[in-house]
Amino acid sequence: MHQIVWWKLRGIVIDQLLILDGVPPITFEKGMYCVDAQAEKLYPDPMDPHMLSHLSEVVKGYDRIIVACTRERRSDWALFLKGSDVTGELLVSGANNLGAIGLGDFDGNDTLVVSRGTLSLVNRLKKRAFDLAITIPLLIFLAPLLVVVAIAIKLDSPGPILFRQPRVGQGNRIFNIYKFRSMQAENGDKNGDQSTQWNDQRITRVGHFIRRTSIDELPQLVNVLRSEMSVVGPRPHALGSLAGDKLFWEINQRYWLRHALKPGITGLAQIRGFRGATDRQEDLEARLQSDLEYLEGWRMWRDVTILFGTAKVLVHPNAY
Repeated sequence: MHQIVWWKLRGIVIDQLLILDGVPPITFEKGMYCVDAQAEKLYPDPMDPHMLSHLSEVVKGYDRIIVACTRERRSDWALFLKGSDVTGELLVSGANNLGAIGLGDFDGNDTLVVSRGTLSLVNRLKKRAFDLAITIPLLIFLAPLLVVVAIAIKLDSPGPILFRQPRVGQGNRIFNIYKFRSMQAENGDKNGDQSTQWNDQRITRVGHFIRRTSIDELPQLVNVLRSEMSVVGPRPHALGSLAGDKLFWEINQRYWLRHALKPGITGLAQIRGFRGATDRQEDLEARLQSDLEYLEGWRMWRDVTILFGTAKVLVHPNAY
């Protein structure tokens, strides 16, 4: 997909995308890209994380997304736009209950603004600079420890040193997270649908130690370098994660909103003690509330505070 990037400063739109879903073609300004969602078989189904990830790849790189769709599809499109780091607008007429935060205009028609980018361009640059300022020195300083842990894992049990698992990232796009392997290779839980239990026989001897001390999370510094993660942000979850007997997004559809920012190695929920197994639906709700609170009015100082708070909970009893 060819994109025309117009770099404009001070909050003016950089690049725009028009999505048509079940409505007749409409005129649009020169230079704007247009996608026919039905022709491309795209739909923001909140019950299908793979479709959400695919759709997020399609809209990646745009700063303003306008959706013209039928009335019955508006709620799902609004939910999708709220979970993306963009200014999202629905081309509608009349009253609605979509949680609009303002009014906009497109080709002489009113739009409802249902989302705005969580961070301004300046704040995105600040957060990225902060990530690199933390990650690069840490990788250099921790290099001897990383080598020792890698050797210990290799000697302890057969299999790869690193464990790769699909997780839900920014904009609900799926990426592979890196962790030190802590389980027997043949019993690894790639989908994350089997919660770790006390005295779990899948965990190796080295695995018990690195999970208890959070050392297994250190390879995620590479995810930060690759700009797939941030040092601080909502923790990324596996696709099969359950709270009780339900998938996370089946409990509360606001779950998708937490992905408006990059996921983090640590976050507000973690320093509040919401980590480990989610045996009850309430466990997910508590984490979700903290994640959404973090997204509200992001501040650099909060990231610094969370990092200091993380130092106090690196060794935690919830890590089996």
